[in-house]
Amino acid sequence: MQSRNVRLWERDQLEVTGTNSTVMTEFVLLGFSDVPQLHGFLFGIFFVIYMIIVLGNGIIIVVTRVDPSLQTPMYFFISNFSFLEICYVSITLPRMLMDLWTQKGTISLYACATQMCFFLILGATECFLLAVMAYDRYVAICHPLHYPLIMNRKVYTQLVAAAWVSGMPVQVGQTIQIFSLPFCDSHQIDHFFCDIPPMLKLACGDVFVNELVVFVFAVLIVTVPFICILVSYVRIISTILKLPSNSGRSKAFSTCSSHLIVVFLFYGSASVTYLKPKSTQYEGTDKLLSLFYTILTPMFNPMIYSLRNKDVKEALRKFWPKLAAW
Repeated sequence: MQSRNVRLWERDQLEVTGTNSTVMTEFVLLGFSDVPQLHGFLFGIFFVIYMIIVLGNGIIIVVTRVDPSLQTPMYFFISNFSFLEICYVSITLPRMLMDLWTQKGTISLYACATQMCFFLILGATECFLLAVMAYDRYVAICHPLHYPLIMNRKVYTQLVAAAWVSGMPVQVGQTIQIFSLPFCDSHQIDHFFCDIPPMLKLACGDVFVNELVVFVFAVLIVTVPFICILVSYVRIISTILKLPSNSGRSKAFSTCSSHLIVVFLFYGSASVTYLKPKSTQYEGTDKLLSLFYTILTPMFNPMIYSLRNKDVKEALRKFWPKLAAW
């Protein structure tokens, strides 16, 4: 059914302007069109995952805001991170659910550009926010006496605001650059959302310069914050190992372990997607990697921060009776 729709859109929705390029008014997200018999099953699975992500991260946000014991910079960052995860997954997953239900996958040029732009902005925000959270742990563990002074309300609010807005100009520019390219006859995006790598595959001519620009921005936005995180944790681990008591070392490690798990889940899959060399042997893995960092990481986030954090577990135990009574 979807393949017939693709042929119809190729005939009716493309205006040919030359021998090799076309002006696109519509794209087709192929998504999981190669397994149409699994669409119903996949719809159910991804719908449940989306509900888990929204409810799980939503509970983290509410608990960290209403519980007095969690009114600290670390939990302010965690609540912002949970809100970011809800926004991040809402850019792609509802659209994918609609495509699985309708089995069409068509998306307008402007909707595709908007989706890509917000996806890139929120992805950059996640990179910066993870780096900010690592810096917070560095100050708390390496400079505990100065922590209240350094990480005061004004500072941590400004850090979060900077994480949210810093990537906007670059990612808006990247989106304009990608959608200014001439596209070849095919308008089928072999992905479940509009992302840079599959869009570049549709472009006509030599896109080496565009790929180089994408790579440079990926290095700046992905690699630089990751290096900052690594440096922070090298200092943190060095300080922890110098602590005299085992209980002190255990407590210090426990406050960092949740953040480290999220960092490696997100950065591991995102780095492979945007920093890997261009090669046909990687085709087919992009969707799996994208599913990992766009869906599975946001789903694991509330589990990681609730199950591995004593303060959050205690707050949840106090929160559930209030929620049940309401």
